[in-house]
Amino acid sequence: MTMKSNKTFLTAAAFALTLSLTPACTNASQSPAVPGGQVDLTYAAEKALPAVVHIKYVQNSKIKTVEVESDPFSDFFSDPFGFFGTPNNGERQRRQVQTPKREASGSGVLISSDGYIVTNNHVVEGADELTVTLNDNREFSARIIGNDKTTDLALIKIDGKNLPSLPIGDSDKLKVGEWVIAVGNPFNLNSTVTAGIVSAKARSLYANDLESFIQTDAAINQGNSGGALVNTQGELVGINAMLYSQTGSYSGYGFAIPTTIMNKVVADLKQFGTVQRAVLMIQGMDVHNFIDSQKAKGQEVDLGTNEGVYVKKVEDGGAAAEAGMEEGDVIIGIDGKKVGKLAELNEVLAGKRPGDKAKVTFLHKKEKKEKVVTLKNTQGSTDVVKTADLDVLGANFKEISDAQKKQLEISYGLEITKINNGVMKDAGLAKGFIIQKINDTPVKTLDDLQKVVKDASTSKEPVLYIQGLWPTGKKKYFAVDLSKN
Repeated sequence: MTMKSNKTFLTAAAFALTLSLTPACTNASQSPAVPGGQVDLTYAAEKALPAVVHIKYVQNSKIKTVEVESDPFSDFFSDPFGFFGTPNNGERQRRQVQTPKREASGSGVLISSDGYIVTNNHVVEGADELTVTLNDNREFSARIIGNDKTTDLALIKIDGKNLPSLPIGDSDKLKVGEWVIAVGNPFNLNSTVTAGIVSAKARSLYANDLESFIQTDAAINQGNSGGALVNTQGELVGINAMLYSQTGSYSGYGFAIPTTIMNKVVADLKQFGTVQRAVLMIQGMDVHNFIDSQKAKGQEVDLGTNEGVYVKKVEDGGAAAEAGMEEGDVIIGIDGKKVGKLAELNEVLAGKRPGDKAKVTFLHKKEKKEKVVTLKNTQGSTDVVKTADLDVLGANFKEISDAQKKQLEISYGLEITKINNGVMKDAGLAKGFIIQKINDTPVKTLDDLQKVVKDASTSKEPVLYIQGLWPTGKKKYFAVDLSKN
């Protein structure tokens, strides 16, 4: 007897990549539908199609050095008499491999006539070349302005004038049951329109760090990622991102990132190059999930509500702590908006910057309280968080030579070839030191170094914990504080 697998997949709609969960109106002012009447989506499609683009992604072939477990018998087979070497008894070997050229495609949405395009981070991340094709078959090379893995959004730019763009609508005004269309390029089928309704709002799928998806039954498939979710007035209300499926292909539900989140990300990427994220500095979960978890343990819980965000932990120095919030409290509102679950709270916070005020309504021992708080960034301040470049380190680097690898019996590293005034010199590093790991991440190339510096500079603790060794072979550890920049 054959048993069928009962797995559910979340699929990023740009690529054939699945993650197991066990990823018309005649004019815009007319009402598109009346009770018992028909919905005409031709106006929305006519507005959207010229503004939705096809993005082709290329990651070139590269030579990488990898460590592999050697075969103790391989030398005997290649040299049966052992004249040219002896087996190395299972030691790890370094080999150079050529990664294959990767090509993929997705979608994007022109949001301005001068060429700004919003898409998903997973559509463009790691690309060496991006080619954008418009609905009228014009082609442009694109550059990445900025990207945000937390929300899975990216902003790219093509050079052009008077390009077709899609007006941005307010996703907050969407209602469950409202008709929408999804426009994109699934399976490389250019300019495809599918229709459905808004099935739910503020959905969490636990695929990204910050989520409040619009759920729709308009068909979204691989290649639709970064495309437009459009209301009947022909306005952009979401960026298509994921599909929820038993098979990895569309089977009922797709998910889009609302424009309430998109607008803030785009504005920050344009102005700062990175997203300025405001947080309450709590760890929380949906109240109904907390209650269910306690019931599973045989415990009854009375929080005074069955909706809201249960506060599991309050971090010192944050806005929540300053408001007097404690573990066990329940957040039920923010800025006058009801909060029934964590995704709704995150969506409101995603529209704010550090230093902004917010009025938080919460239950403390079932007693209702309201506090106006000053939101901070993940580093605990109201300062603008800047993405650090390698220049901030005040040093120059190069990959170590084969001779250095052999002499020091190491397989990789970056040597400091020059050091000037800056955070590295302040921490005690000097010319000749070989960096092997930063924040427990192997650093083999300048690209590796750039990525770890960028990630650390925007994290809660902007510190580089460096492991490496001096040319003598002596190992040493350093802590480089990027906040001093």
